[in-house]
Amino acid sequence: MIVFRIGHKNYAATLSASGVNGRWASAGKHVIYCAENIALAFLENMVRRQGVGFNADFKTVFIEIPDELPILSIEERTLDPEWRHPYDYSYCQPQGNKWYDDMRIPVLKVPSAILPGSYNYVINTLHPDFKSIKIIAVTDLVPDERIEDILKKYPH
Repeated sequence: MIVFRIGHKNYAATLSASGVNGRWASAGKHVIYCAENIALAFLENMVRRQGVGFNADFKTVFIEIPDELPILSIEERTLDPEWRHPYDYSYCQPQGNKWYDDMRIPVLKVPSAILPGSYNYVINTLHPDFKSIKIIAVTDLVPDERIEDILKKYPH
């Protein structure tokens, strides 16, 4: 399976995780967030970056997860109705932290809070099987300049 992420050019060629706080993992958990397609990866990154700054500094990263690796799925129907809150991760982090700490399955499939019906993949960089997950391509990210122009018109 191929998953995607948008990354700064200085970090795009490596699979590394900063350990910052996120929807599916508390600070200190070293995970990589990816999306099922380039469009979702772009939207997720755009929201996090508040829609500005997409230029030659950013790359699209294609990551291959071997088909034989197990993936744990969290279904939206099992989540609290408030799980999509943009700043309160208290409904999602406990589930993601449990998955991370159990160290049984290297990848977690989760619903996107940004685009209903779409999925993100969270990769545990400390799992023993992480070494089998590879970057297979890094390409320029060249979104239409009108996207950034539109977003700059709205206050953050």
